[in-house]
Formats: sequence, C-alpha cells, structure tokens
Amino acid sequence: MFSAVVFAIPVFWFGLMGIVLFAVHFRWLPIGGMVTVGATPSTLGVAGDVAWHLIMPAITLSLSHLALYARVTRASMLEVYPLDFVRTARAKGISETAVTLRHILRNSLLPVVTLTGLQLGSLLGSAVVVETVFSWPGMGKLAFEAVSDRDINLLLSLFLCNSLLVVLSSLLIDILYGVLDPRIGLAS
Repeated sequence: MFSAVVFAIPVFWFGLMGIVLFAVHFRWLPIGGMVTVGATPSTLGVAGDVAWHLIMPAITLSLSHLALYARVTRASMLEVYPLDFVRTARAKGISETAVTLRHILRNSLLPVVTLTGLQLGSLLGSAVVVETVFSWPGMGKLAFEAVSDRDINLLLSLFLCNSLLVVLSSLLIDILYGVLDPRIGLAS
C-alpha cells in the first residue's frame, strides 16, 4: 500500500514537503542550494557541506523509483515463492530468512535489475524537477536552461552524456545477469 501511494505522488511534492518538514519545521537539513553561503572553504568541510545539502534531493529523487522497485520485487517474489526449489530448500531445514534471501530474492532480482537499467535513462527528467525544487546546480537544471536558451550544442552534449550513461548501465545490467543467474552466460 505504501509503495502504491508513494509511486502515485509527484516528485516535486515530496521535495516541497521535505523542505517544509525537515528544513523549516525541524531545522535538521538545509533548505536548498549546494553549499552553505559563507562557509569556510576547507576541502573536507566543503565535501561534508555538499553531502549535507545532497541528503534531501537524493532521497526525493529516489523515493518514487524506490516505490516502483518495491512493487516489482514483491510481484517477482510472489511468482518465485511457490516453486519447487523453494520447497526443497525448506525441506532441507534452511531457515526462513536464508530461504528468502538466498533462494527467493536472488531469483526474483532479474526483473528488478532490468527495470533499474531502463529507469536510469529517465532519471534525468526527474532530476530537472528535483534540482529546480532544491536549487541544486546539476545536469537536469543545465539541460532545462539549455532548452530555454536554445543552446543546441550544450543540449546535444548532455544527450550524449545521458546516452553514454544508458549504454554503460546496459552493459552493467548484462554483467549482473550473469552474476545473479549462472545459467546466463556469454555466447560462444
């Protein structure tokens, strides 16, 4: 139920509610930007400050994708749960946690890995919204500014970077297939 609700809510709403709750009400996290204005510029201090400012945008960007992964993982695990090798593992006396993690979850991860590879390309579209809400200077905001300024060269460069990210993620997904399922191997 939680994943269905989180998946249905727009990304910008999570960002705005995160700002209201964690930055304004509790004052735990910064409101926006990439660094604190007027902070001392030591190398470790700047890295920690950037990481501190990255917490809310990263969580906001990952929430809707995480809800989708949870739904796909659950559906895939429900398909694997009644299979014979799971029943055999239980009959051998393996604990329920080990059966779930080693047998059910491992065999259910192939659709999740596939979905992850497909979602990496759409991450740039969500990043535009999140970077705008949090005033974060990133590739999504740069792409939005390139479109509004009609800077074709910059936009093509960003599309090339995004395409390379998709190609590399597809390669990584293919490698992960072989790790998760030993039956999948390199063609002779």
